[in-house]
Amino acid sequence: MDKTQYKNTKRALRHARVRAKISGTAERPRLAVFKSNNFVYVQLIDDERGITLAAADSRTHKGTTGEGAVAVGTDIAKKAKAAGVTNVVFDRGGFRYQGIVAALADSARAAGLLF
Repeated sequence: MDKTQYKNTKRALRHARVRAKISGTAERPRLAVFKSNNFVYVQLIDDERGITLAAADSRTHKGTTGEGAVAVGTDIAKKAKAAGVTNVVFDRGGFRYQGIVAALADSARAAGLLF
């Protein structure tokens, strides 16, 4: 197993451990974050019904830079408010809560999401 496979396997295990404890509902959907090497993706997910309420990504913003993450956090908060959602459960996707993930979360909070 090379280094990339090992990192991805470990992240998948961390994400599974977190997902065993949290779940999104209609009142409090899950704010799921995924970051690739190039972009950041965010979804508001109602796990009870199995649907995505809103989504945003950094493909139209500035990639995985801090500015791109801030723009995605603000964008998802606006879409959440339009869908009537203010409270969410944050799912960091097995990634460390630092850098891009923390910037995204802080900007979503600043734009009005509660978690």
